[in-house]
Amino acid sequence: MADARKQARRTAWPVAFCGLIAWTAPVDPAFGQKDAGWTKIQPQAAIHDPASTIIRAQAVEKVPEAPPLSMVATSGLTVDQLIQIAIERNPRLARASFAVDAAEGKRIQAGLYPNPIISATGDELGDRTGPGGIWSAPQINQEIVTGRKLSLSQAVAALEVDQATLGILNERYAIIGQVRSAFYDAYTLQRRAEILKSLATLVEQSVGTGRKLVEGGNIARLDLIQLEVQYEQVVADLEAVNRELPGAFRRLAAVTGDSTIPFARLEGAFESEVPLYDLDRGVDIVREVHPEVRSAKVGVDRAQAALRRAQVEPIPNLTLASAYVRQNQNASSDWMVGVSLPLPTWNRNQGNIRTARAEIGVNASDVGRVQNELVDRLATAHRQYAAARQRAERYRLAIIPRAEETFKLSTDAFKGGQFEYLRVLQAQRSLIEARLEYNRSLGDAWKAAGEISGLLLEEAWPPKSPAK
Repeated sequence: MADARKQARRTAWPVAFCGLIAWTAPVDPAFGQKDAGWTKIQPQAAIHDPASTIIRAQAVEKVPEAPPLSMVATSGLTVDQLIQIAIERNPRLARASFAVDAAEGKRIQAGLYPNPIISATGDELGDRTGPGGIWSAPQINQEIVTGRKLSLSQAVAALEVDQATLGILNERYAIIGQVRSAFYDAYTLQRRAEILKSLATLVEQSVGTGRKLVEGGNIARLDLIQLEVQYEQVVADLEAVNRELPGAFRRLAAVTGDSTIPFARLEGAFESEVPLYDLDRGVDIVREVHPEVRSAKVGVDRAQAALRRAQVEPIPNLTLASAYVRQNQNASSDWMVGVSLPLPTWNRNQGNIRTARAEIGVNASDVGRVQNELVDRLATAHRQYAAARQRAERYRLAIIPRAEETFKLSTDAFKGGQFEYLRVLQAQRSLIEARLEYNRSLGDAWKAAGEISGLLLEEAWPPKSPAK
C-alpha cells in the first residue's frame, strides 16, 4: 500500500506540471486569457483615432449600383454615373481592399501564441543491460511568451490595418477627382465640336452671302476667297476635334476603371455652375483630414508602438518541458521536467531599438512632407482653377457679348453699303476665337475644380453652396 502511494506521488506531480504548462501558456493577454498580473494592451489605433471603425465603414461603403450601360449609351453619361461605375469596378479600389485584408491577417497572426512541440526520443538503444534503451515519449515543450510581446506586436499590426484602411479612402477620392477631371477634359472637347459646328454654319452663311455680293458686283472675288478660307479652317478644326473625341472618351473610361464602357454623349453642368473654392479653407482641410495626412500620423503611432515592441524583445521567453521516461534497463517509469530561457548577455536587441527610434523621427517628418505635398497640389490646381474661372467670366460677361454685337453691326452695315467686307471678316474671326476661348477657359476651370474636389474629399459635387 505504501509503495502504491509512493508511485502515485511520483506520477502525480509531473502530470500536474504538464497541466501547468497548458494552463499558463496563454500568459500574454493577446491570447485571450485574463491574468491579474498583466494589463491588456489595446491596439494603438483605437487610442489614436476613436473613429477608426467609422473610417473603415466609409471606406468600404457600398455605392449605388451603376446604371445599365445600354441606358447610358442612349441617354448620355453624367459625371456622377461614371463615378459610381468607378467605385464599383475600378481595380485600384479592389487592390486597396485586398491590402486591408492582408494587413488584418498580419494583425491576427501577430497575436497567435506559439504552438507546443511534441517529440519522442530514444537513448542507449541496444545497451547490454537493456536493449530497449531509454525512451522519452511524449516530450512536450511549450514556449511561454513574456513581456507582453504578442499584444505589443498586435498593436503595431493593428495600426498597419488602419493605414491600409485609410489607403482605401485615399484611393477612393483620388479616383473620384481623376474621373471628374477626365470627364471635363472630354466634355470640353465635345462642346468645342458643337461650337465649331455652329460656327461652321455661321461662316457658311457668310460665304453664301459673299457669293451673292460677288455676283452683284458689290465685293471683289478676293474677299470671297478669304471667307472661304475661314470656312475651311473651321471645318478642318471640327474634323480634328471629331477625331480626338473617341480617344478622349477612351481615356475617361480607362480612368474610370472600365475600358469597355460604350462611347456615349456626355452631359453635365458647364456654364452656370462652376463651384467656388477658397484656397485658405482648402489648405486647412487637406492638412487635417486628408487620408494621406491621417495615415502619416498613424505611421508615427505605429513607429512608437514598434519601439515599445523592440524594447521588450530582450525579456527572455521561458520554455517549459515535460516528458514521460521509460527506462528499459531497469524496467522503471519516470517523469522529466525542465525550464530553459536564453540569457540576454550580448544581444539585447540594441540595433533594432535604435532603428525603431529613428523610424519615429522618419515618420514624424513624413507628416510635414505629406502636408506640404498636398498643399502644393492643391495650390497648383487652385491657381489654374482661379485663373481659368476668372478668364471665363470675363469672356462671358464682356468679350463675347461685344464680339457678337460687333459682328452683327458690321454685317448690317456692310449690307447697307457703309464699309468693306474685310471688317465683317475680322468681326467674324473675333467671334469665333472668343467662343472657343470661352469654352477652353470653362473646361480648364472645371478640370481643375474636379482635381480640387478629390483633394477636399467632396462626395457630392458640385457643392450645393460656395466654400467660404
